[in-house]
Amino acid sequence: MAKEKIAILGSGVAAMTSACYLTEQDNWQDKYDITVYQMGWRLGGKGASGRNAEYGQRIEEHGLHVWFGAYVNSFKTLEKVYADLDRPAGDPLATFDEAFKPHDYIVLQEKIKNEWKSWGIEFPRIPGNPADGSLDISFWGLLRLIYYWIIEFTKQLRSHSAAANADTSHEDETWFQHIVHTVKHDVDKVKSDAQLFTSLVHEFMQTAESADDAEHEKHHRALHSWINWLKKWLDKEFIHLLDGNDELRRLYISADLAITCTKGMLEDKVYSRGFGYLNQWDLMEWLTINGANTTFTVDSAPIRGFYDLVFGYENGDYQKPNLEAGVALLAMSRIALCYHGGVMWKMQAGMGDTIFSPIYQLLERRGVKFEYFHKVDELKCDDGQVTEIKLTQQVALKSKAYQPFVYVKGLPCWPSQPLLDQVDNEQAALIKKHDINLESFWTDWPSVYEEHFKKPLPQVTLEVGQQFDKVIFGISVASLPHLCPQLLENDEKLKKCSEELKAVATQAFQVWTDVGFDQLGWETPSSNGEEPILSAFVEPYDTWAAMNQLLCREDWQDGLDPKNVAYFCSVQPIADYPSKEHHDFPKETTAVAKSNAQNFLKHDVHWLWTKLATADSFQWETLTDPENQQGIARFDSQYWRSNVDPSERYVMSVKNSSQYRLDTNATAFNNLYITGDWINTGVNAGCVEAAVMAGMSTSRAICGYPESINGENGFAPFKKSH
Repeated sequence: MAKEKIAILGSGVAAMTSACYLTEQDNWQDKYDITVYQMGWRLGGKGASGRNAEYGQRIEEHGLHVWFGAYVNSFKTLEKVYADLDRPAGDPLATFDEAFKPHDYIVLQEKIKNEWKSWGIEFPRIPGNPADGSLDISFWGLLRLIYYWIIEFTKQLRSHSAAANADTSHEDETWFQHIVHTVKHDVDKVKSDAQLFTSLVHEFMQTAESADDAEHEKHHRALHSWINWLKKWLDKEFIHLLDGNDELRRLYISADLAITCTKGMLEDKVYSRGFGYLNQWDLMEWLTINGANTTFTVDSAPIRGFYDLVFGYENGDYQKPNLEAGVALLAMSRIALCYHGGVMWKMQAGMGDTIFSPIYQLLERRGVKFEYFHKVDELKCDDGQVTEIKLTQQVALKSKAYQPFVYVKGLPCWPSQPLLDQVDNEQAALIKKHDINLESFWTDWPSVYEEHFKKPLPQVTLEVGQQFDKVIFGISVASLPHLCPQLLENDEKLKKCSEELKAVATQAFQVWTDVGFDQLGWETPSSNGEEPILSAFVEPYDTWAAMNQLLCREDWQDGLDPKNVAYFCSVQPIADYPSKEHHDFPKETTAVAKSNAQNFLKHDVHWLWTKLATADSFQWETLTDPENQQGIARFDSQYWRSNVDPSERYVMSVKNSSQYRLDTNATAFNNLYITGDWINTGVNAGCVEAAVMAGMSTSRAICGYPESINGENGFAPFKKSH
């Protein structure tokens, strides 16, 4: 039987995950012939990182990348990659356990009366390996957790209000007794015995999993009644105390969020409708509808931090937050309920080094072929299948196979620029002279090449039945109008997907300093010495992570010894994108990202780094600079970028968009498999876990493996409606 030829277009997380699972079984080469076609010189898509040889082989990322401890499929997949690769003991990042380390400390920023305050949160370390966890949660299990949170929050609220001499007529009562007292005076729905009321609610929560429909309805009514009275009590007792008390305000926000989410899920019958039902609302909109306090809670640091996490702002406009409520609540629930080890995990090298290097090494060993410097131009279709894939061969190589790695302290890494010594000398010189970016949608390389060589760049056409039988489209959704116009004309569902799913530009910068973390002036330390991952801060750079675990993986020249490296990122406000003939567009947006970074350091970072900055100055001399420039010019030796390419923009989850996401094999073309964090998964948000699940589903649609994907039914009803 002839082998099926599979062309994989793109090399992001989803595309590479599909390749891993397609080649997992021992006899895969008897069935498939797989080739990956990749623009430029490295794998990774939005997750690609590079090493800059001019600056100490430092790590340069698209942005900040950390993994949540609830990324079950991602950890399971990568753990298998490391195990199968079986690097020699003693090699850098030889094992999965060396590549990732848990992280517990998260900080949220609150702006209170024009002053930024840090809300440090230390998550408990949960025993276990994330790869062995599960994303499947039960509705009543979730409510049980929220119930216990509410108890804990309200206990602490009661304690703090008493300490603050709260003006209440029931100071000698427990908080449950106070609820009962209030309820009895308004509506005689529950007995005045607080112990009995508590035991009834506790019994409902414990037995709800196995109850029949009538019992479930009883539980709904009981919890709904309890939640409503608790909300009234919470507001009556504590609202007037919140302005001047940080700890009390934070406890109130936490309790109000828990109460509102419980109330909303009960009223919207998430049990029978599923989280997907809530996607008709934006998260802040849904919280407001269900009674969350609009002064303290709806736009609170935990909520803003989650929008920052998923870059949830339309066109990068901070005044237009947009995030599907169902997607957000499911993600929050999983992060809280399903993590093992740390709530977050930090990679111990760049994402390219930690993720895509071992994947590439394993796939190459298994026999997957890679064609670098092949830029996809267009897919053609006819009679219900993809018939042609048109590509541009960007460079001529000196030898048949491109060797993509540089080795930094023994670790295989992707360089920040192509290794031009492997490229035809004349082309290499031209690329260097004109500072050509071979990864850019707006590159002027075709015109530069044609002007110099008096002919266009070579074109490659792959034909169905010849060079491919099936195609895996692993390029992001924002690329569809540019690469698949004919497909969109012939597939209304794919066209709707392309129109309704949104992607947003992001910006990022990294700074290396000659002073250590302890000399920055960070004033909210963790109890265990962990450095912060921080969000919900001022725009345009709302997120900061101390990434000093990476310094040992860099290789700075003599005389340079950075002692701290910090990563910052956020959305970048861009509403309109010019045609690809506007070659300077990336340079223009990158200049804006640089200016934003400089202004941030000069005017905003002082809230975080009190020893390095004031409200109108920054100690530029602390930045590591091989050229030893003076003043703000030292920033020129740092790293910044603007992610505006269609394939680099972050996929959003704007309200009502999940319904337009397609399954991997749900297009009108019987040999096309779309994959990426933009297709229908059990996550439906831009993240590594969604991309891995997409890749797994692509492999399953082609070869039947893996049989199941953990958490893939996350939006389905917990129980069928009657």
